[in-house]
Amino acid sequence: MPTTAPAFADATASDSALRRFLFGLPGVDAVGLEARAAALGTRSIKTTAKAYAIDLAISMIDLTTLEGADTPGKVRALAAKAVHPDPLDRTTPRTAAVCVYPDMVSTAAASLAGSGVKVASVATAFPAGRAALDVKLADVRDAVAAGADEIDMVIDRGAFLSGRFLKVYEEIVAVKAECGTARLKVIFETGELSTYDNIRRASWLGMLAGADFIKTSTGKVATNATPANTLLMLEAVRDFRAQTGVQIGVKPAGGIRTTKDAIKFLVLVNETAGEDWLDNHWFRFGASSLLNDLLMQRQKLSTGRYSGPDYVTVD
Repeated sequence: MPTTAPAFADATASDSALRRFLFGLPGVDAVGLEARAAALGTRSIKTTAKAYAIDLAISMIDLTTLEGADTPGKVRALAAKAVHPDPLDRTTPRTAAVCVYPDMVSTAAASLAGSGVKVASVATAFPAGRAALDVKLADVRDAVAAGADEIDMVIDRGAFLSGRFLKVYEEIVAVKAECGTARLKVIFETGELSTYDNIRRASWLGMLAGADFIKTSTGKVATNATPANTLLMLEAVRDFRAQTGVQIGVKPAGGIRTTKDAIKFLVLVNETAGEDWLDNHWFRFGASSLLNDLLMQRQKLSTGRYSGPDYVTVD
């Protein structure tokens, strides 16, 4: 069943109604959006705040491996790193989740049992999303049955870009129904949506359909998460909660590799959506290499020495 917030039930009553709603959203001032994202990216923070930000960022990572060469051994090693990112310092926070393909969910779930680290799985014919709906739903069912706590689905960008918004909406609703208690992250692949207006429309479409998170990217295209597109999505979840009372998470993914990058995104969260989103229940980083840089910077703050990449595990 559709999960649209009551305030917007009429917006999804038909294809034409949904189109009117999405095209009735305010247009995005691209220059203003990019200028604000750039300005927030220049904020500096004190050492004590940096230490807090690094630990917060570590706790927000969906530690990810999505390669054709993934093996059970690699997934188990990644799970161990998620639970104890720095084996020599047990005060280091755990990551939020480990994200894998559906066939690796059972391995991840067994490795993370009792740790508090979630198992996330990409599904719905990731990363292209080019499959029949029954295939996508079977993908989700398999991942949930194997122990996934979270599902990261990709929208049909072809349908979205050709204006078949109700088709995209109904697919999200159907996937959400298959998730059961698992939380649903809806990936837009912002680098393929061409315009900021489309990113705003996709954000609202995903939220209307029942997404628990809206996510920028798969990490498999040239343009992934950027400060500007993440700022735009943060504005969308802020405005959605103001109008419905429903809070939705945001997950930038792809291309966030350094501590400096991560802190810029945390500033965006704080200044745009607010402190309520500064928690891994509501904000995540989709990343594979980011954790190592955060660990090196954390070690530098605690010891005064920069250890270098030889002192962290290679994923």
